[in-house]
Amino acid sequence: MVRDITPHISHEETDSPVQYRFNAMEPLNQLQNLPPVVFPQSAEIDSNIPPTTSKQRRRASSLDGSLDRDEHLWQSLRTGTEGTKESVFYLAYGSNLAAKTFLGKRGIKPLSQIIVLVPSLRLLFNLPGVPYAEPCFAATQFRDPDSLQDQEDDSEYDSVSSVDGEYLPEKTPLVRETRELPTGSHAHRWNKPLVGVVYEVTLSDYAKIIATEGGGGGYRDIVVDCHAFPDDYRSTDPVPSHPETPSFKAHTLLSPQNEEDESGSALVPPASCSKPSLLTIGRHMRPNLNHAQPSARYLDLITTGAREHNLPVSYQEYLAGFHSYQITTFRQKVGKVLILLLFGPIILALFALCKKLAGPDGRSPSWLLSLLNLVFATMWKSYDYFFKNVFGDGERTLDS
Repeated sequence: MVRDITPHISHEETDSPVQYRFNAMEPLNQLQNLPPVVFPQSAEIDSNIPPTTSKQRRRASSLDGSLDRDEHLWQSLRTGTEGTKESVFYLAYGSNLAAKTFLGKRGIKPLSQIIVLVPSLRLLFNLPGVPYAEPCFAATQFRDPDSLQDQEDDSEYDSVSSVDGEYLPEKTPLVRETRELPTGSHAHRWNKPLVGVVYEVTLSDYAKIIATEGGGGGYRDIVVDCHAFPDDYRSTDPVPSHPETPSFKAHTLLSPQNEEDESGSALVPPASCSKPSLLTIGRHMRPNLNHAQPSARYLDLITTGAREHNLPVSYQEYLAGFHSYQITTFRQKVGKVLILLLFGPIILALFALCKKLAGPDGRSPSWLLSLLNLVFATMWKSYDYFFKNVFGDGERTLDS
């Protein structure tokens, strides 16, 4: 997946902001439309399920000249997409699995779809969002399908019983347990290919996807090899570690953390820029990628989408094992209100400008992306040096 970077403000009974003389909740309610830029939503989500992508269409993705294997597709989109009947494959792994997000909020109408395995990628929750509201979002990172690097020493992890042992290294198939990250993030070890859905979409819809995923500044567009599940595969069957079905090409969005240097800094210039400059300040990345927890709202979108597409049961159980961020103290509630009041109006204004100035490729101007990323970096610096010390942790549930 793909990620939904739209922070959402929940109004649970246990999470009510401090009462003020003025209506403080009015500007907060508007923050439901935070990034990405939201396109008009139809009154009803089309309930027609797209057909399964044909083998012929999948084979065509690997041919010379195919847009599916074009690593510079965004340049082609700049020439305009109106009237074209060409389509492109897009791999979703996050909130875009859910019809509520992909078909509803984003207004995408897939021509076909198919569930896939992607051996070269893993799922992460490492893209910073908004403290106390949407701490992080889903992203992908490269993995080596043949490497045992992820199978670290048992002493570094806590063991939890697992239903089918799918989370374990293949050399210990009889041990039924789940491996937790040392930070206790509940991001269970999944030592098998990423599971997702490849949508076939028109070029105009693909440009819309780019626009709603940060306008080209939040992720990096890459081409990956995907493998369809065998025709006789059932969702209760084990997930194969090394898919044997023919591969085909699809575009997806990679975490910019892959561009970081050894110090952990990740200043990634927008893809539309040829070289870094003062106008290409990249998205601020957190120092501890395994600390933040996604919101309950965001996790629900992903797990709901997994059910809608009938992804493998073991992968659904893996997704259900993630713990969401919860506000547990009054100070955190106050911190949430204050940080949204301080940065919310600026972010709203910048994303409205992104929507207005987005090009035919869905990308916003580099100077605007840099300004938006600078605001996010400032917000997180404020959180690190002030909000976290005064109001408590805005990324991870206390005592989780």
